[in-house]
Amino acid sequence: MGKDRKIDAVILGLLSHEELTGYDIKKRIDSHIKYFWKGSFGSIYPALSAMESAGLVKRAKNGDSSGRREKIKYAITDIGRDFLQEWLEDTRCTNDLKYETILKLYFGANAATEISIRIINQFEYEIEGELRILKLFRKNLETALEERAHVYFYITVCFGIETYEAYLRWCRLAREMLTKMEETS
Repeated sequence: MGKDRKIDAVILGLLSHEELTGYDIKKRIDSHIKYFWKGSFGSIYPALSAMESAGLVKRAKNGDSSGRREKIKYAITDIGRDFLQEWLEDTRCTNDLKYETILKLYFGANAATEISIRIINQFEYEIEGELRILKLFRKNLETALEERAHVYFYITVCFGIETYEAYLRWCRLAREMLTKMEETS
């Protein structure tokens, strides 16, 4: 298992709170972590299999599957907690940033300005929606900051809010600049 597989750390971090199925892990990533990390079923299940082989996770006792396909819950092991702790203590971080919106705008001179403005408007619309959710998370977390884990959740939510508010300021600036450029040409 390579240390560069961040999905392992994501899964172990989630399992450090509770036992989860692969599906539950994907739901947590898509609802709580999506603002700063992505994960697919195609990466989660192979990672769980490899981590189980390496002794980082184990299958937990199954609950009632109500006659449906068996739901396999996973739990973090002591070896997994050690791995997670080692990863957390490593101050080196990779902070990749990939935005197709920005990539398209970088090459925007090859298209009509109104296309670039539509791309900015769509980005702004999406960010506004995500920002509303983040602000709701912040409001809910503010009532539970006496719990240690919630303080950490709170500071990541605040990072998201600050970042998304900066994106909205950028949207206004970019739209103004492109509009002004069109008016003067």
